[in-house]
Amino acid sequence: MPAISTNDLKNGITLEIDKVLYQVVEFQHVKPGKGGAFVRSKLRNLRNGAVIDKTFNAGVRVEQALLEKKDMQFLYRDSDTYVFMDQETYDQENVAPTALGDAADYMVENSVAQIAYYNGEIITVEIPPSVELTIADTEPGVQGDRSTGGRKPATLETGKIVQVPLFISPGDRIKVDTRTGDYMTRV
Repeated sequence: MPAISTNDLKNGITLEIDKVLYQVVEFQHVKPGKGGAFVRSKLRNLRNGAVIDKTFNAGVRVEQALLEKKDMQFLYRDSDTYVFMDQETYDQENVAPTALGDAADYMVENSVAQIAYYNGEIITVEIPPSVELTIADTEPGVQGDRSTGGRKPATLETGKIVQVPLFISPGDRIKVDTRTGDYMTRV
């Protein structure tokens, strides 16, 4: 594995620290008036999703973990795993829900996701920043109902519940931000 300097950290880089994989969520180079410079960072554990704060001295070398990424098509959910297919070789992979994280709330059959491997093991599943989904169920909006800011709960085809404007009805397709879970627009 290549070693990189803490001065070269960027958001999204994967590091191996004490045999644990972390992804850099954010970092800040700090040069105090007195003493040596250091790098303050937030790292997300790729196995369990926990976020930790870690401070490095400036210029210290850390191990960068190189991930292999493949675009794969989601086929179906099989009891406690998700089944994906490699679009080039047609090989199928079972993925644990822990690797999917919140992405499971936005996965529909035949959608494409990017799967990251490290030493042959599936580490994470990344989906696009926004997806188009169909509204499965929602109550009708009542004219003049503004007590909730003109929003109402709606259940997506995946089972996820999001807040949508009052004019949205079952069967409508909407675009949802997968990072925040917020309604973006009607399609």
